[in-house]
Amino acid sequence: MGMTNAYRNFIAQQSIGEAVTAFNNANAHLGVGDSVTAFAATQTDLQAATNKLRKAMEATYPQRSTNVLTFRSLFGTLEANFAWEEWGVFNASSGGTMMSRKVESLGTKTSAQSWQLTTTITINAG
Repeated sequence: MGMTNAYRNFIAQQSIGEAVTAFNNANAHLGVGDSVTAFAATQTDLQAATNKLRKAMEATYPQRSTNVLTFRSLFGTLEANFAWEEWGVFNASSGGTMMSRKVESLGTKTSAQSWQLTTTITINAG
């Protein structure tokens, strides 16, 4: 899963005390979409034209353990009923900063299902 240029810039801004919107429970969202467009660090949103949705975090997420961040959202029966081909981590329900985006086929969600999406991101030096 690739880090975006926007998140790289976010880290730089945060490092010198510039105001940024945190990836906390009040702001963080996981988004899913149906685009298979390859990841590029310059992307700022999911690439799906219409079939995409961002969902807020579950109550105790995101979580941090040392250098590992865990994000979790629940997509209910009426939400995101399409092929999940991409997903990303955001700090807003629209716009904002996309931390990362992954292109992978997770299956096709239907209205008969609720799906929980959980991702872990490990921050490494070097």
